[in-house]
Amino acid sequence: MQGLLLFDKPAGWTSFDAVNFVRKLAAKKIGIPPRRLKVGHSGTLDPFATGLLIILVGKKYTARSQELLKLAKSYQATMILGSNSTTGDPEGEISSPTDIIPRPSIEQVNKVLNSFIGESMQTPPAYSAIKINGVRAYKLARDNRPVLPDARVINIYRIELLEYDFPLIKFNVEVSSGTYVRSLVETIGNRLGSVAYTQELRRTGIGNYSIFNSTLPEDINEQTIERLLIELP
Repeated sequence: MQGLLLFDKPAGWTSFDAVNFVRKLAAKKIGIPPRRLKVGHSGTLDPFATGLLIILVGKKYTARSQELLKLAKSYQATMILGSNSTTGDPEGEISSPTDIIPRPSIEQVNKVLNSFIGESMQTPPAYSAIKINGVRAYKLARDNRPVLPDARVINIYRIELLEYDFPLIKFNVEVSSGTYVRSLVETIGNRLGSVAYTQELRRTGIGNYSIFNSTLPEDINEQTIERLLIELP
């Protein structure tokens, strides 16, 4: 069994949970132990995030993970202005500094969002899966030894305000591979003279693959899994 599965990851699942779920079903379908079936993914989603995760089934496809990893990503993000989080998302410790109470206009919000279009440097968050001297950054952070990874070049191809109801800002964004929306949100907050964290995040696209063609876990079983797989040329 070989192919790509467009998986709609629920909140609370890790990317490994999704891979493990698919591996067990696929292995059972073809009658082999799960450990003998190669299954991977082409880009981690944080546990709090939902949306498109491309799961690679079979050695032929796991070997192409780096090729798919380089594709641009699209997200719908909801940020909360005036509050911050130790992890940049709702899983961290949330605080609201009392000395930060600006209420920007919708024109200011649009201006700041549009200022991010193009190339820039971004420092990934301390709570990320990037390895620093062989150790995941989030493990160092959890051990109270946070080390920020090196800044990298990112590209924001498109950004569009969907809703503004202070302190909530919702927007769509298309970014280059390796861009952290949590870090982007924090920088947006800073440019608006405030702080911010990502309350909700949904990945809606990877390259030409869309969330609209993905499948929820409750619709994947032994009978459906093989026909849900997509073949690459």
